[in-house]
Amino acid sequence: MTKLITVFLIVLAVFVGYRVYVYWEKVDSEQDLRQAEEAKRRFVDPNALPGLPWELADSLNQAKSDGAAMRRWLKANQGRVQDPRLSWIQLDFVELIGRDSPNEAREVFNSVKPRIATNSPVYPRILKLEKTFQ
Repeated sequence: MTKLITVFLIVLAVFVGYRVYVYWEKVDSEQDLRQAEEAKRRFVDPNALPGLPWELADSLNQAKSDGAAMRRWLKANQGRVQDPRLSWIQLDFVELIGRDSPNEAREVFNSVKPRIATNSPVYPRILKLEKTFQ
């Protein structure tokens, strides 16, 4: 009788161990899927964001190399560009001038931040830069 109970306990332990393993695999795969989904949401192609007229794309690419050129480009074309692309361009400008002119960078960042909703594709970038330019 004790041998039968011992075999039963071993089979029960193996079964419970197997069920715990299956459950752990399920939770792990769901977590990986959630992380992949979040990573996909975090990656934003700025060229795919709406709001930039096609005729300004080349001049913007030329202006991105220098803070002064970017400043001039923004002053000249800010009225023609719409959010969310405008916000992305302004955050590029903030990163570009952040070391040389931190006060101006902070001012531009603080003007962009209130315009961005939490569901915007630009919001993760706001969160990333918030600690630096707050």
